[in-house]
Amino acid sequence: MNRTKGDEEEYWNSSKFKAFTFDDEDDELSQLKESKRAVNSLRDFVDDDDDDDLERVSWTGEPVGSISWSIKETAGNSGLAHEGREQLKSRNSFSSYAQLPKPTSTYSLSSFFRGRTRPGSFQSLSDALSDTPAKSYAPELGRPKGEYRDYSNDWSPSDTVRRLRKGKVCSLERFRSLQDKLQLLEEAVSMHDGNVITAVLIFLKRTLSKEILFRELEVRQIALRHLIHFLKEIGDQKLLLDLFRFLDRTEELALSHYREHLNIQDPDKRKEFLKTCIGLPFSAEDSAHIQDHYTLLERQIIIEANDRHLESAGQTEIFRKHPRKASILNMPLVTTLFYSCFYHYTEAEGTFSSPINLKKTFKIPDKQYVLTALAARAKLRAWNDVDALFTTKNWLGYTKKRAPIGFHRVVEILHKNNAPVQILQEYVNLVEDVDTKLNLATKFKCHDVVIDTYRDLKDRQQLLAYRSKVDKGSAEEEKIDALLSSSQIRWKN
Repeated sequence: MNRTKGDEEEYWNSSKFKAFTFDDEDDELSQLKESKRAVNSLRDFVDDDDDDDLERVSWTGEPVGSISWSIKETAGNSGLAHEGREQLKSRNSFSSYAQLPKPTSTYSLSSFFRGRTRPGSFQSLSDALSDTPAKSYAPELGRPKGEYRDYSNDWSPSDTVRRLRKGKVCSLERFRSLQDKLQLLEEAVSMHDGNVITAVLIFLKRTLSKEILFRELEVRQIALRHLIHFLKEIGDQKLLLDLFRFLDRTEELALSHYREHLNIQDPDKRKEFLKTCIGLPFSAEDSAHIQDHYTLLERQIIIEANDRHLESAGQTEIFRKHPRKASILNMPLVTTLFYSCFYHYTEAEGTFSSPINLKKTFKIPDKQYVLTALAARAKLRAWNDVDALFTTKNWLGYTKKRAPIGFHRVVEILHKNNAPVQILQEYVNLVEDVDTKLNLATKFKCHDVVIDTYRDLKDRQQLLAYRSKVDKGSAEEEKIDALLSSSQIRWKN
């Protein structure tokens, strides 16, 4: 294949392989410069902080977190910590901190990567570390002397208590002897701070035996009361019982033992536990309370089992119309009485669920019984039972209505349960105080009661004023007009 001289020169010059030339050094230098500019541009990303526009500086004005600041802190901590503290003492105010000029950093990130010094401005890492004595470093921000003492655990009991009172963290482990621990407790008590006393007691509870702790607290009543309260709060019944037993406080020991029934959920197990509490050394009043509690729970278990069976059978009308919303177990006595008046009001006295039986067994006062029974029967709108509740007979056989709670309260309970106006008027009329009667009659719109009361008082002006409060053309208005025009009434005004 024949080629011309021009073709051969073009072939060699257009080859994809390029021979080595001394001009390549300039290309590598340009690439290195580009790399250096890219590395230096990292400062833009570091300086652009979205969260905080303020730049933190050290005592010398160096940006905190920069390379130069890190180098100076490292060198200053290792070689010139003492000198840094002396410089810090010479600064009497924080105003100098705000007025320090911010010098330009003498270190570049690119110089660390390249490992060489740039004349006039940048230093290498090796130069910075080797030339530390001739440089000016940022002093270390010293702590107060008191904080250095905290690390050495040389606080006295009084100092420790004062620090605890201020809410500062302070270790109590250095107090190992009994004498030091008791001195610490006495200092806490003398400070009259319950939180500090409790903190020291927790430490003593953990580091002393029960016998020594109880013996020392027996003669320190303030600390003893704090410990008893603390044990009750955390529910440490075992240690609390041991403490009462050591102090020979039999009644408090019994009450603390009785309180454990709250942690027993099973009704039968709780009943058996209460049975063991009956013989404990309670006061006379508390012994009666424990006996009633046991008897009440025993009744509730029987009533609950029977009513659950009746409700599931669906043959009892009261349970069909008003299904039970909750169990009667572990309910208070008043709640049990309301339940009995609601579901078992007509039962004979001999049954456990009879309201009369509950009243006599637990000696419920008449006011409490009437108030509870009235609320239960009014809720069922059993007005005949309500009437019978207040009807009494004297020895001659005459009937009379009597309310141990006062008829004004009866009226309020009846109105709350949406009693008819006729029922309300009947009981409003039974209120003895005239002003109370008029207020209740006006409030619940018992017009006949108001009209009859003003008629009995022969108060024409009040009757005329009340005429404007009734509906026009109503029976009440006609009744008022008839009274005003009557010649048989001698009005006072």
